[in-house]
Amino acid sequence: MRCFTVLGPSQTGKTTLVAKLASLEGTPRKSVSPYGSSLTEFEFKNETWCAIDTPGANEALALAQDSLLVSDACILCISPTPDDAVLAAPYLRAIEASGTPCLIFINRMDEPRGRLRDVIAALQTYSNHPLVLRQVPIREGDTVVGSCDLISERAWRYREGQPSALIELPKDVFEREHEARTEMLEQLSEFDDWLLEELVEDRAPASDTLFTISARILKENRVIPVLFGAASHSNGIKRLMKALRHESPPVAALQARLAASASPKDASLAAVSFHAYYKANVGKTVLARALTDGVKQGASLGGGNLGPLQEAGSGKPIAGNVPVGGIFGALKSDHLPAPALFTQAAIIEAPDWTTPPTPMLERILIPGNERDETKLSATLTKLAETDRGLKVMQEEGTGAALICAQGPVHLRDLRKTLSEVFKVEVSDRAPNPVYRETISKPSDVHYRHRKQTGGAGQFADVQLSVQPNERGHGFTFGENVKGGTVPRNYIPAVEAGAREAMEKGPLGFQVVDVDVTLTDGQYHSVDSSDFAFRAAAKMGVKQALSQASAVLMQPVVRVEIHIPSIFSGGLIALVSSLKGQVLGFDRDENAKGWDIFRALIPGAALDELARSLRSATQGIGHFSKTFDHFEELYGKEADVIINTHGSGAHAH
Repeated sequence: MRCFTVLGPSQTGKTTLVAKLASLEGTPRKSVSPYGSSLTEFEFKNETWCAIDTPGANEALALAQDSLLVSDACILCISPTPDDAVLAAPYLRAIEASGTPCLIFINRMDEPRGRLRDVIAALQTYSNHPLVLRQVPIREGDTVVGSCDLISERAWRYREGQPSALIELPKDVFEREHEARTEMLEQLSEFDDWLLEELVEDRAPASDTLFTISARILKENRVIPVLFGAASHSNGIKRLMKALRHESPPVAALQARLAASASPKDASLAAVSFHAYYKANVGKTVLARALTDGVKQGASLGGGNLGPLQEAGSGKPIAGNVPVGGIFGALKSDHLPAPALFTQAAIIEAPDWTTPPTPMLERILIPGNERDETKLSATLTKLAETDRGLKVMQEEGTGAALICAQGPVHLRDLRKTLSEVFKVEVSDRAPNPVYRETISKPSDVHYRHRKQTGGAGQFADVQLSVQPNERGHGFTFGENVKGGTVPRNYIPAVEAGAREAMEKGPLGFQVVDVDVTLTDGQYHSVDSSDFAFRAAAKMGVKQALSQASAVLMQPVVRVEIHIPSIFSGGLIALVSSLKGQVLGFDRDENAKGWDIFRALIPGAALDELARSLRSATQGIGHFSKTFDHFEELYGKEADVIINTHGSGAHAH
């Protein structure tokens, strides 16, 4: 079996394209996973093919990346509008990182939107590979009515619902065809010495030889050929499928590519997984591709035995061996993660390029039924294993389930899976912002703890000096007690009590950057104890904090925003509107046409940053964050936070 992925932005006609390719010779077989990817198996020229159609939303980029892990080649399906080229940037970036041979198909050419040359120039901004135009359009007015193949120099006229008709090349296309063919030959000659010699000697190379050269260059992943058509009218579909058949590499090339990224490098890979999902009453299904013979139910894979196997396209059980290159669904094989590479005995991590973008949307999930709290936690852990774009944590303070999703669509799909598969209904809310407080002036306190309740009493007397610490120094404790007024064995209890007092200060938040020094005290030979000194220190420090002019502290995070360069200018105003500080930006060395934009942002503005970034970059931009420091916050803004989240909220 041969396998390719169709990927690209939303609204470019990917699903129609797959349906038309799969229907060229007979009836396709299809299966849809709950996460939106679909697999279609079909026959073409006596070969079995599997097309993986991935969702176009940027939030689902991880699904496209993982599909490339099992693909011999891919088709990047794009719009014919030059301004839309930036929407293809994340996909070109993923394709180049994966090393997957790619064909670009400019779809919907029946809708006049702009010049083909402008579309390719705009796309080239984001591609390190040369984009090689392989056809020129034949137009009547603004309408594309056919195409001329630049290798065979044969012209075809589109016919609705029928195969294209071979025609003589119209005279008004001669000059454009000659110019485009010359440019194509020059591009190909950079990767073939024989062709370069032919062109230098001014000899016309034969079409068959050119097809062989272009097939080799695509297999070596040196260029990206560009074809076009209109899938909804079946225009250009057969030409695209023939290019895939003749020029995309066999499964052995995929084996070599994956083995080069595996550790150890000589790993004898048996299979590679790319997707997993849960279904009610079925459990986990892992989708994988066989790389060797002998993959069957009961066989060893990844250090465990395979459960029942089924055809990915039809869902029918597989009785014997999966053919080399065949895609299968593994049931009751919960030891297999996805995506991952497998030998018979071991699991090897998927290459780094499959790592999804950092999830930007943080939400607390609240089960509709309290009894489901434990179930929700276990279920989210399961789902995070099959969806690496999802991160599961706990909210500071409440311990509630905190998830980080790729965006609103990802969150909606997650809630749907929880409801339909695991029967857990949840609502969601934004997490509580993480604030701290500190003090702005020193305070000395003398506190005596005394209780007498029949039998042994409690007695401890402490004198404490509480001072502001430098930013970021946290809590420190010291003592300079003279003459044993507080015995050494009680000093750890004093420190423990002081630490406890830091858990919640007068404003209602955890206290940071404070130094506490024990300067003096008294004890009683019978009534003093660790407990008494701990209680005295805790209450004494609390009293000192309330006298030391508490100040609210907000978290400031350092963000790295990854965006196509055309959006960089607009980010300065965006960061300023969020009361952030621009640190600068650099070209992204790992992705042509992209920048990495750095800024400091108040932690409370991250949710708004995620929303604004999506609208400012057409859904493409994403950021990663690291905590940088806490800074003071004063005035009305601080009052609102204290009343909403701190001691003011608790007073109400």
